[in-house]
Amino acid sequence: MKKYFLKIMLYTTFAFLIANCAVVKKSKTVTDLPKEIFTEDTATYKTVSKLERKTFFKDSDLETLWVDSIYNKMSLQEKIGQLFMIAAYSNKDSIHVNKTKALIQNYNIGGVIFFQGGPVRQARLTNEYQAKAKVPLFVAIDAEWGLSMRLDSTYIFPWNMTLGAIQDLDLIEKVGRQMGAESKRMGIHFNFAPVIDINTNPKNPIIGNRSFGESKINVSKKAIALMKGVQAQGVFSTGKHFPGHGDTSTDSHYTLPLVNFSKERLNLVELYPYKRMFDEGLASVMVGHLNIPSLESKENIPSSASFNVVTNVLQNQLGFEGLIFTDGLAMKGATNFKDAGDLELAVLLAGNDILLAPENVPASFEKLESFYNEGILTEARIALSVKKILKYKFKVGLNKYKPFAVANLIKDINPSQNKAIHYKLYENAITVLKNEEEILPLKDLSQKIAYVKLGDAENSTFISTLKKYTEVTEVSNANIDSLNAEFKKYDLVILSFHKENKTWEKQDFNETELLSIQKIAKENKVILDIFTKPYTLLPITNFNEIEGLVVSYQNSDVSQVVSAELLFGAIEAKGKLPVSINKSFKVNDGLATVKLNRLGFTTPENEDMNPLILSKIDSIAQKAINGKMTPGMQVLVARRGNVIFQKSYGHLTYDETKKVTNSDLYDVASISKMISTLPNVMQLYDQQKVTLDTKLKTMVPLFAKTNKENISFKDLLTHYAGLQAWIPFYKATLNRDNTPMEKYYRKVANPQFSRKVADDLYISNDYHDTIMKIIANSPLSLKKEYKYSDFTFIILKEFLERKTKQPLEVLSQKNFYNSLGMNNTMYNPLTKFDKNNIAPSEIDTYFRQQVVQGYVHDMAAAMEGGIAGHAGIFSNAMDVAKMMQLFLQKGNYGGKSYFSEETFNVFNTSHYAAQGVQRGLGFDKRVEKEGPTCGCVSETSFGHTGFTGTMAWVDPKTEIVYVFLSNRTYPEVTAEGNKLSREKIREDIQQIIQNAILK
Repeated sequence: MKKYFLKIMLYTTFAFLIANCAVVKKSKTVTDLPKEIFTEDTATYKTVSKLERKTFFKDSDLETLWVDSIYNKMSLQEKIGQLFMIAAYSNKDSIHVNKTKALIQNYNIGGVIFFQGGPVRQARLTNEYQAKAKVPLFVAIDAEWGLSMRLDSTYIFPWNMTLGAIQDLDLIEKVGRQMGAESKRMGIHFNFAPVIDINTNPKNPIIGNRSFGESKINVSKKAIALMKGVQAQGVFSTGKHFPGHGDTSTDSHYTLPLVNFSKERLNLVELYPYKRMFDEGLASVMVGHLNIPSLESKENIPSSASFNVVTNVLQNQLGFEGLIFTDGLAMKGATNFKDAGDLELAVLLAGNDILLAPENVPASFEKLESFYNEGILTEARIALSVKKILKYKFKVGLNKYKPFAVANLIKDINPSQNKAIHYKLYENAITVLKNEEEILPLKDLSQKIAYVKLGDAENSTFISTLKKYTEVTEVSNANIDSLNAEFKKYDLVILSFHKENKTWEKQDFNETELLSIQKIAKENKVILDIFTKPYTLLPITNFNEIEGLVVSYQNSDVSQVVSAELLFGAIEAKGKLPVSINKSFKVNDGLATVKLNRLGFTTPENEDMNPLILSKIDSIAQKAINGKMTPGMQVLVARRGNVIFQKSYGHLTYDETKKVTNSDLYDVASISKMISTLPNVMQLYDQQKVTLDTKLKTMVPLFAKTNKENISFKDLLTHYAGLQAWIPFYKATLNRDNTPMEKYYRKVANPQFSRKVADDLYISNDYHDTIMKIIANSPLSLKKEYKYSDFTFIILKEFLERKTKQPLEVLSQKNFYNSLGMNNTMYNPLTKFDKNNIAPSEIDTYFRQQVVQGYVHDMAAAMEGGIAGHAGIFSNAMDVAKMMQLFLQKGNYGGKSYFSEETFNVFNTSHYAAQGVQRGLGFDKRVEKEGPTCGCVSETSFGHTGFTGTMAWVDPKTEIVYVFLSNRTYPEVTAEGNKLSREKIREDIQQIIQNAILK
């Protein structure tokens, strides 16, 4: 019986060898590239065409010599050892480490696969393990969505299913390049990715989001793109789990899953991506532990141990010549089949090359030796796999192995471009499935929006980004009826569902959440946005009541930012559904949405800016804080319509009780002129209600028969009218001890004293007329020259209100702020905002005798009740940036035209440049020497600065918006003057921004 068994085994082995030798020589799967493409140092090779592969993928003479020289010196034990790739962890104790070293040394192990741990620990262990190996080890990792699948302190790329929604294959390849480069830096040779299982079973417990989807075409395209990227970095890709684990209902880690399809179906569906990938040069394949009766007639033989599957189908039928790995041999799908040693023999005889993570290496090794001695495992069979292994070791540069450097490892494997790619991926993945009546993007920002969070994972980035676009009110109540009653005050309800990414298999709505969605959607206009797998939607049988439906796939900061952008039209929807959702939505469903020209958010790299240079802003900001130039500040930089840098520094006051946040408000001082009075004036000009030559006496009759009556609109706005710079109006209203005169002020408001100057201080309503008369009667310069004056915009406010018969604050809100989503911009912010979220501008000891916080710093504006043409606006950097972006876009924002491009061009022109006046109409401009900018911006740039330490500047040439807000006047305007300006803090930051532009 034993003799008969030996004959059968020898015959099988011989047939295996003949089959492999007879395979038609198609293109090899990996290449020994010529020296100009492949170098010892990097082992980098490029993706090549099929024609090129015919040349490049041939074995070289040097490779053959090296393989044969190594193999011929090996003992039997050393040869058998090369077949093993053992499991290693960098988060385990010294017992595990010593055991691993002993296995490598005592059994001449051929490779290690690393699982959980940390990059630096793994790197050190890799060098230690390599030092113990006689022949350098293969190092592998299961990193399907990057190193983070196994290692801490590494970047998390999206799941395959998220990538499956993306139509741009170049992006997928970029992800592969990044993953490959990071693996390369870690000394890794194989990434067991991509998963090319076609997930046609929504209840698959182990593949799911690891798959690109349920379409064989989509899976193939995405897998090829990812593979090309990985292998272009000199790291081998391993396609898995052959022949297909996508339509299983059990997990091979715990049992042997049944794949009960015909050969025709398997050939048509499951095997399709493998054929495509082999043509494109896939280096290796992992064979799964699956029960496939149509391919293996014997009962309960896992595919990994099936000669029919591994040799006849994979190698003979499909012509694959690369390395073949088993799936983990400690998995129950394998160990339930045979014991240690018998299992390893079975998978070797089936045609696998590498025994992955066996349960008991010593026992398996000992049995394989005995099988060799008995003639069951032949020298020819061992040579076939060991020489192939050595060949791949040569290709990856292990013939000249050197330990790799651990220094700077964390930095090297976490390049800033990872986040840039991440943004691009979600911009292309997020999918709109319903858009009734074009509810998306949200065009009307004046509508009242309520927000409800579902799920138990973090959502703070999503809601904070929504609020950057418009006012959104968070509502929560356990009682659905109470919620619906609350929603009657709102025009729209946004529902978002958040679950932890790590628990993707448990990302389902609970019964309460499903009922909430149903009832809320029935009574309200609703947008549902899920930050989970698409399969989460399966229990919803009727989507008729949901107006907007968005799949954002995963719950990360980037996905939340990008999804909020999509809702408000900063980006368009491009994603296509990678799986079907019952009969409601099919594979490749996905609606396109309109992109509105609203500010979005991305990384500096995506707008050709260097993040390392931009990071130098931090040191300039800290210099200002340490030098007591300002207690804190906000800095924002946008380029090409995307915010690429937004940070807050320091505290609202020097006592450091509250840190500055991006949502805090600052008194923007003279920037009020540019973001409140000026755009309203531009609209009147656009409507031809005023011209450049309109005289002041026509605009404001008060100035008729004064020395100012013939000042033109153009002269007024260019500060070329000879007006005085400023008059301290407040002094005439104070007693000698600087206390307010009762004639002009009251501590309690009444109908005649309703204009609030500060806490418990109200000024006579008619004092406005006094201010205007003082201005009308003030002297002019004797000669016509440039002189900056606040009177210009005080007069323009009067003109606007007379012409429109509406107060300035109403005009700004109605004409601009409401539709721009500038909900954090207003006069007299204490009517809406908490004082603790407003930067104080001064401790006033000469007029108001109190801390000025929430009240305008400028004295004249305060005497106007906080609403003036030249000052009074409170805002944050994000809101200011919206108005500046509107200017950059020459009057258009959010798909709405506020004034014509021609009007903007008129206002951004230096009409008196020949006279040495660089001012535009209301806009400040760059000057050659001392001026408001670093001098590094273009001539077309424009903006304004403010007395409280603010600056907003736009450069159309580089498409950059720069906003700087501070309260440098707190606690007082010192005798030494404006140190923030003298030290050129704002200008130095502007210079850094310019330096960061990639040429």
